[in-house]
Amino acid sequence: MTKRNIPVTMNETYTLSIRDLGIHGEGIGSVEDFTVFVPGALPGETVTARIVSAKKSYAQGRLISVDSPSPFRTKPECPAYHACGGCQISHLTYEGQLALKEKRVKDVVSRLGGFSEDLVLPILPADHPWNYRNKMAVPVSQVTGGLVIGYYRQGSHQVVPIDGCLIQEEENNRVLRFAQGFMARHHVQGYNEKSRKGSVRHIMARTGDNGEVMVVIVTATPTLPFAELWVKEMRQLLPEVVSIYHNVQKSPGNVILGQTLHHLWGRKALTATLAGLSFEVSPFSFFQVHKDQAEKLYAKALEYADLTGSETVIDAYCGTGTISLCLAKKAKKVIGIEIVEAAIEDAGRNADFNHVENVEFHAADAGKLMPKLYKEGLRPDVIVMDPVRAGCSEDVLKAAAAMEPKRMVYVSCNPATFARDAKMLDALGYTLRQVQPVDMFPQTMHVETVALLEK
Repeated sequence: MTKRNIPVTMNETYTLSIRDLGIHGEGIGSVEDFTVFVPGALPGETVTARIVSAKKSYAQGRLISVDSPSPFRTKPECPAYHACGGCQISHLTYEGQLALKEKRVKDVVSRLGGFSEDLVLPILPADHPWNYRNKMAVPVSQVTGGLVIGYYRQGSHQVVPIDGCLIQEEENNRVLRFAQGFMARHHVQGYNEKSRKGSVRHIMARTGDNGEVMVVIVTATPTLPFAELWVKEMRQLLPEVVSIYHNVQKSPGNVILGQTLHHLWGRKALTATLAGLSFEVSPFSFFQVHKDQAEKLYAKALEYADLTGSETVIDAYCGTGTISLCLAKKAKKVIGIEIVEAAIEDAGRNADFNHVENVEFHAADAGKLMPKLYKEGLRPDVIVMDPVRAGCSEDVLKAAAAMEPKRMVYVSCNPATFARDAKMLDALGYTLRQVQPVDMFPQTMHVETVALLEK
């Protein structure tokens, strides 16, 4: 096997035609069929880029100039956009973002799944593509130049300072600015990842109904410096804050919250409504960060489930039970299955909070529990699956097909793994009927889908 010569040279510039975007929003072009990734470039553009790194199968280029711009190119509204890694495609108009995401779903459904792209419906856009996130978790860093609070630079743990994020609800941004001012006034040390010294690691805020806010201050130290003063000043300056916690995370790594949690003041939970249901949200709770789009996605899932009130439904990967409880409003019985015990505990509390009695939750591996339930005589009419980005395990797919429901509804945050799983379900006797993309996270590369499969 002959070794391929790399047709690019470090620090040299090349003219590239950009054909697509990568998973992080970087433009994809080629030099003599050799792939070059160029952050900041858009599909349909001709650009000049300087090679900054080269591997055996691809190279990275730095954008020097856009020689022929895309009609969808726009100036990003956020002043920190080019440094911050929170958003990837704000240099693309919202119309262009939607077209890109819809095309991506069609491509993977066709290329990876082997299905007709005509099965993919037009993407459901967000009514408000800015200021939609109800949860914020910003890192705090103590560096040579002082305290920095913001977001990580793309592909690094270098914190980019910001005083507001355009995709966050404004209540969360007020908490961010308060933390910056408080820590500067009282000389509170941030955390240094390299030395593992300092105190405050993250500032987390969650906005619930009526603009009410929960704040969680995460430290590497067992105590929170000036804890009483945090509470006093926050109550004075942020009247929307109704709950304040201190969390201790001593372990290095990317996990934001540790297991030790101290309730400092106010209510222990927020109330947040979704699809006509109310949820108690605690610091550890999962809740959809873009409520309006989640309601559109859940409405489509319910449409595909086509419930009349007589059905038994299994909700595999049920998480904290949000979809299960929506299904329970129209089904005879819903069985939620989730391997994470803490999520099942939240699901049970959510059912009680909403007085829903026709749902039961099991902390178990769906791939193991479903065959057991089948042997016990359970014959679900509908199975709903909402797995993590890695998709369903083969055991779950085989178990679901073996139970022979009339319909399956597959909710996915990763079109590629959905297409792979849909192909397996097709081989197991379930035909893909429709795929609905939903733009859950505008300004980012993420796209969610909900699909209907029938026997």
